[in-house]
Amino acid sequence: MSGEPLQPPAPEREAPSTLLSGLAPLPEALTLHGTLQPGAIQLVFRDKPALYAAYLPFLSEGGIFVPTTRPLRLGDMLTLLLTLPDELQPRRLCGPVAWITPPRAPGGRTQGVGIAFPADDPGRALRIRIEEILGTLLASSKPTQTL
Repeated sequence: MSGEPLQPPAPEREAPSTLLSGLAPLPEALTLHGTLQPGAIQLVFRDKPALYAAYLPFLSEGGIFVPTTRPLRLGDMLTLLLTLPDELQPRRLCGPVAWITPPRAPGGRTQGVGIAFPADDPGRALRIRIEEILGTLLASSKPTQTL
């Protein structure tokens, strides 16, 4: 079920982390782990600015940007294990690709995809929780990974 807390993966199953490059302070604030299970990606947000840069409020149910070089298309389903700032348990999210930032995108934007949150209770709860965490940062004019 999407949005539900899960047990963290065993350390021996984690792939080496890759840090998102681009907007500061993202390199220290967002860790992108490799595949933990077929098709799954783990994102760990350590602070609000990293979450702000990846959050996609313009999607109808909200969404999250995932830096990846995987060849994905609009509508492809991707499973995420998403850990928000100050939370210990990752949340499982399965959603469709709704945004694509191609390689060598204008403005030096990071290559990746935007995953739309599902239109169900856990998806809505995740969006509400992210917007609570971000608070007034949502009105910021700072650039994000997508706009």
